[in-house]
Amino acid sequence: MNHVRMNRKFNTLQNTLGRNVRRLRRELNLSQEELAFQAEIDRTYVSQIERGVINPSLLVLWKVSCVLGVDVAALLEQSKA
Repeated sequence: MNHVRMNRKFNTLQNTLGRNVRRLRRELNLSQEELAFQAEIDRTYVSQIERGVINPSLLVLWKVSCVLGVDVAALLEQSKA
């Protein structure tokens, strides 16, 4: 796979992660601040995840998934709709 295509796929994955975190957080009626507090990360980090501008570590993904009540894999799944 060429470099440009890999970057596009990665960017798509980051955006999917962000959409899923935002959707799940809102379904639980959590603010970014509440999610951040419970996951022991900074609120601005939650914002960056949701906007797809950073590459969170596996530890951060795990913490966020625990708060949201889903597996890490669910955060990366593309919507079926």
